[in-house]
Amino acid sequence: MTSIRSDVLSRALDAPAEPPLRSLPPEVAELLRSLEAPPRLAAHLRAVHDVAVELADWVGDRYPELAVDRDAVLFGAATHDVGKTLHPEELSGPGSAHEAAGRNLLLKHGFTSDVARFAATHASWDSPDVTIEDLLVSTADKVWKDKRVPDLEDRLVQALAAATGREPWEEYLALDDLLTQIGTHAPHRLAFQAAFPINQ
Repeated sequence: MTSIRSDVLSRALDAPAEPPLRSLPPEVAELLRSLEAPPRLAAHLRAVHDVAVELADWVGDRYPELAVDRDAVLFGAATHDVGKTLHPEELSGPGSAHEAAGRNLLLKHGFTSDVARFAATHASWDSPDVTIEDLLVSTADKVWKDKRVPDLEDRLVQALAAATGREPWEEYLALDDLLTQIGTHAPHRLAFQAAFPINQ
């Protein structure tokens, strides 16, 4: 890796942002460095991970009785598109080849199937065996840029309502408030991502 690319990737992983973006988990940042990940991918993963922290913390506060693997959600958000290191054309265009490739890449680097799965499941929230962790990663991957996906949100609302026994409309209103609030910072996150090149 050239020192210029290394420097740009380091900025994507560590540079201050406004509003502030949390850093990726250290093991993920190290993986991205070892893969010479495109800087824009690192910036994207950081933005989605930051939103996943907000979602996971909200679920933890509002639903203390609900067993959610917070660490898995955060790792899943931080690595959901890691397969795009192998399919960089999907950084600027459509495609799903990165999904299975990402899961296999994580497994190859010693991560367990429990957390590697998010790379392959983040776009398939309609699967019958989807977990609440999958739904949170998928939601973070959409709402970071203020994209609202009714089918996905309905699935998450149903899971929350089923876990709590509260009415789905109550859970919808609460989730809608949170996602609307998260969406207000989408322009800043999009600008942060756009500041980094796909290739360097």
